[in-house]
Amino acid sequence: MLASAAALLGSAFHPAQAPSPKGMNILLMGTDGRATISAAEKREFHAGGRACNCTDVLMVVHVSARRDRVSVVSLPRDSYAGLPPHRVEGTGEKHPSHPSKINGAYAEGGAPLTVATVESMTGLRFDHYLQVDFRRFIDAVNQVGGVEVCTPRPLRDSATKLDLPPGTHRLGGGQSLQYVRSRHVDRSADLGRIQRQQRFLVGALRGLQTRNLLTEPVAAARLVKTLLGSGQVDQGFGAGELVELAAALDKVTARSTEFATVPISGFNETHPEIGSTLVWDRRKAEAMFAKLRADRPLIEAGANPEPEDPPRLANSAPVRGSSYACP
Repeated sequence: MLASAAALLGSAFHPAQAPSPKGMNILLMGTDGRATISAAEKREFHAGGRACNCTDVLMVVHVSARRDRVSVVSLPRDSYAGLPPHRVEGTGEKHPSHPSKINGAYAEGGAPLTVATVESMTGLRFDHYLQVDFRRFIDAVNQVGGVEVCTPRPLRDSATKLDLPPGTHRLGGGQSLQYVRSRHVDRSADLGRIQRQQRFLVGALRGLQTRNLLTEPVAAARLVKTLLGSGQVDQGFGAGELVELAAALDKVTARSTEFATVPISGFNETHPEIGSTLVWDRRKAEAMFAKLRADRPLIEAGANPEPEDPPRLANSAPVRGSSYACP
């Protein structure tokens, strides 16, 4: 699915061999694009406001070469970044490298600049990217019959109006949008939101597997079409490639998924042009991304770390997806 086909080995005396699979890196971008949701939806799900045309969600997704493990590292949207030199699409105007919040890369140069920025910060090379706006997110969740999430404590957000009591809940598309956008539940702010986004992914994968929606050809194709949209936006993914990936993910158990947030060392002083930013712990972050570059797991075999809820800035320890799954 990935790949670049390496030259077949062999000669008249040696049979040809298929190229070995390699790990796949995908950059998942959740944008705040909301122009295509209705006024009624904006009111009902408190999704109005002015869009910044930036990425609310950035996740590095690594699928192992054997397709038996998925590692996800979330990058907080307020991370300090140095945008690489680039040209503005359409005008060709040159922009030198300059500081920005990482979510500003999309506003300035779309998906290509976002990919280039994350590649420069992580040392990873991305095979694909997938960008999902509010419309595609709502429609995809509704199409699969909702996603199940669970919480041991009440979740209430003053901005999105999320209001979930303790327990297990099946959320439709609009409620799911409230869930993954909420960052005013407690003092963990964006870190708490990231944890809920990761919990949501675990619930979504589990639901898709339970209902055989990743391997049933018609259902998988419909879901892929919804995620990719009308084709007016380059997704960095072909429909066939995404269907093939879906089939591979059907075999990945929750315990074989692992989730982390890039290690953070603290806050920058407020920058006059970009505001307050989060600073990565370069040593710990490099160690984390080095494992992904080497196609190694983030968590040692046999270890089963428990997530903190709410999460703390000082703790970036990865956890298994099984610790996020509903009982």
